[in-house]
Amino acid sequence: MTVFIALLRGVNVGGHRKIAMADLRAMLEGLGFAEARSLLNSGNLVFRGEREGGRALEGLLEREAAERLDLHTDFLVRTADEWSEIIASNPFPDEAARDPGHLVVMALKEGPSEAAVTALRAAIKGDEVVRVAGETAYITYPDGIGRSKLTNARIEDGLGVRGTARNWNTVRKLDELAAAAGN
Repeated sequence: MTVFIALLRGVNVGGHRKIAMADLRAMLEGLGFAEARSLLNSGNLVFRGEREGGRALEGLLEREAAERLDLHTDFLVRTADEWSEIIASNPFPDEAARDPGHLVVMALKEGPSEAAVTALRAAIKGDEVVRVAGETAYITYPDGIGRSKLTNARIEDGLGVRGTARNWNTVRKLDELAAAAGN
């Protein structure tokens, strides 16, 4: 069985798209997935299944969440192996060790164009740094995320793709949860 990590975009943030994690876990189990677990209350799921991953699985989960739970949001799904590669490819290892709360990984629906990445970097007015590898953006916020003008919406607009972000602490915890699910 493959272990999957699903990130839901904009769930239970600021009172928007409120959903119980128990309902999401039950939905996954109703679809035939095993050992569905959630992390925090912001749409982080780990589960096992026999299905193929990728866009087809994202589409299935988006349709089922809309139909079963009246939840209309993006699901961004990675396998546990893909998630481990995201961690291994982190271009900011010093920041991950020193200040993991200010390092963010944004899973993207698709890889942006190089021109979009260049334009986004040029538009940054603060000390934030963005690196993009395929369908993953890594962003450091040395002066803090809350004060930054580089919001998730600005990143999505600049890159021309939708995504959802998690700080490095959550990224690592999801990796641990996925590793436990694989045993």
